[in-house]
Amino acid sequence: KETIMKRNEGTIDRAVRVGAGLGLIGLHVSGVLGAWAWIGLVPLLTGLAGTCPLYSIFGISTCRIAS
Repeated sequence: KETIMKRNEGTIDRAVRVGAGLGLIGLHVSGVLGAWAWIGLVPLLTGLAGTCPLYSIFGISTCRIAS
């Protein structure tokens, strides 16, 4: 069984990404930051997916278990 995108983010990395993404989006929704805060979707989605395209390009992995 082949996977299209291998998991390359560890648990802490994923948690930080999800937290940062939600934080940025929350700051936009509350009116503190402008539309640029929607960039928080990138870390949110990569954290939820468990894979980062840039990590794949550079051969980086913070995941302890090889998938």
